[in-house]
Amino acid sequence: MANLTYINSAIFDHGAISQLGEVLEQQGIRRPLICTDPGLAKVGLLDKVRGAIPNSIQYALFDRTPPNPTQEAVEEAIELYRSEGCDGIIGFGGGSSMDLGKAVGVLATHGGSIDEYSVTAEKAGFGAIVPLVAIPTTSGTGSEVSNGSVIIMKSGRKLILGSPHIVPSAAICDPDLTLGLPPALTAGAGMDAMTHCIEAVLTPVINPPAEAVGLDGLERGFRNGHLRRAVADGSDPDARWNMMMASTEGAMAFTKGLGAVHCMSHACGALRDLGLHHGTLNGVILPSILRFNAQVDGIEAKYARIARAMGLDESVDLADFIEKSNAEIGLPPDLKSMGVTEDHVEFLVDHSLEDICNFTTPRQPTREEYEQLFAQLL
Repeated sequence: MANLTYINSAIFDHGAISQLGEVLEQQGIRRPLICTDPGLAKVGLLDKVRGAIPNSIQYALFDRTPPNPTQEAVEEAIELYRSEGCDGIIGFGGGSSMDLGKAVGVLATHGGSIDEYSVTAEKAGFGAIVPLVAIPTTSGTGSEVSNGSVIIMKSGRKLILGSPHIVPSAAICDPDLTLGLPPALTAGAGMDAMTHCIEAVLTPVINPPAEAVGLDGLERGFRNGHLRRAVADGSDPDARWNMMMASTEGAMAFTKGLGAVHCMSHACGALRDLGLHHGTLNGVILPSILRFNAQVDGIEAKYARIARAMGLDESVDLADFIEKSNAEIGLPPDLKSMGVTEDHVEFLVDHSLEDICNFTTPRQPTREEYEQLFAQLL
């Protein structure tokens, strides 16, 4: 068993879900609200959480988290939290459920409307929130250790919460919860983790420990072949363990920030009619931004470090390699095949330009350059 002491404490092991009761007790949670999604209830994974909660603890359940968490879902969940007299939160699922739990935690403690707490809003510097235990069931977002949460607002914009106070109080990382995850979701989540690692290394922010963690994540995913193995065989416990670790490491690394890949994927994820998967978007967009960033002075050294971590020759074309890898694990070839059209571009460019990840991208695209980047992917 591994105990990762970072900003929070993460219990990391096969079967770690069995320690949920102890973790709830440590956090002083007697009446948790479980934030999850309908799919986990349908496939029976939610039963693993129910079975690990002691009989002395009564819980409330919000199982309507959408694929990309929305303002409406946050408002429904906080209403349930208050009406049931809850005193803490369990975020169980992918990044969407954990992000929803973070937003609910902010409102449960500080009240008001969630838009008041955006990184650009008046109350961005909010304080501590109610205890939150994060339990990931995919290996991609790393939300269990991250200080961010993304919510789609009624206006269609993606709101970003960013604060050390929304890092979950504790996390339970049990790779067994990802066994049997379908290949497409495994691939998309895996490329989410790999993109986090790559973009974190490439940001100009100086943070060598975070960069080293990102490189270790890339080694697990690519050099050791765990991403391909997890996609090919969903029951491979070693591949699942290493991809969950790479996912957690990706979020640890992006304390350095992210880049234009996320600006564009956040924008595409705000297209409610499409409901696009964030990790898949990252993987599809990543090669274009690697080519775009290649013109940055001194970036060659970072590309070489990334290639070495991935087990590649330093001279390899990283964008070409990622495109080939995407095809091998079954990701779509472009945004057009995911339903994005030219009619969406104006909205996507506007959204990308306003995204907070622009502040840490190695090369900040202009409006015209974002238009060109989206055009290349259509």
